[in-house]
Amino acid sequence: MEKSEKMKTYSLDQLKDKHLGKVGTEKRDKYEYELRLDLLGEMIRQTRKERQLTQSELGEMIGVQKSQISRIERNAKNVTIATILKVFNALKAKVNFNVELQDGDFKIA
Repeated sequence: MEKSEKMKTYSLDQLKDKHLGKVGTEKRDKYEYELRLDLLGEMIRQTRKERQLTQSELGEMIGVQKSQISRIERNAKNVTIATILKVFNALKAKVNFNVELQDGDFKIA
């Protein structure tokens, strides 16, 4: 690359705005929601490992099969809040949910 050629840099927010839409658009909101759910599953996996529990052991503690714990850790999209709360309770982790009401729709932040 010549000295006169400069590479343009973009922030993560600029790239998300360009490719997913601005904050508040349906596509962007869906992306952010799914990202939070992925992080939730990863948090559960890390906490379970820190507590030196297997998926089977955690499943037994909350009354589900090992396969459901595996699914939760990979993708928390199709899990009830009650199950998530049971998991974190079994892991002795404190959980806080922040629910916002925007334009008549519930949104979990």
